[in-house]
Amino acid sequence: MAYLEITLSVDPANRPAAAAVYEKYKQQFLDGVSGATSKELLIRDEDVQVLHGFRSVADARAYLDSELFTQDVVGELAPLLSSDPDVRVYDTV
Repeated sequence: MAYLEITLSVDPANRPAAAAVYEKYKQQFLDGVSGATSKELLIRDEDVQVLHGFRSVADARAYLDSELFTQDVVGELAPLLSSDPDVRVYDTV
């Protein structure tokens, strides 16, 4: 099992639009991305995080290079961000 955590700096006024991007692509991610097992949106006062579950680190890294992520998700989220996202991949033991 592996996790991909993406932390996004999104102004509160832009959070509904960011949540809409999450909802728009959630099912496509779960149904179509190899090794995908879960996707959760976590909201704090400081930022927004998207936690993705995968069967392996290789699956998580492959998603980061996929068209769904690089063109669709990033393309729609980029105008809503106030800084570059923090992207981390975790392996479980």
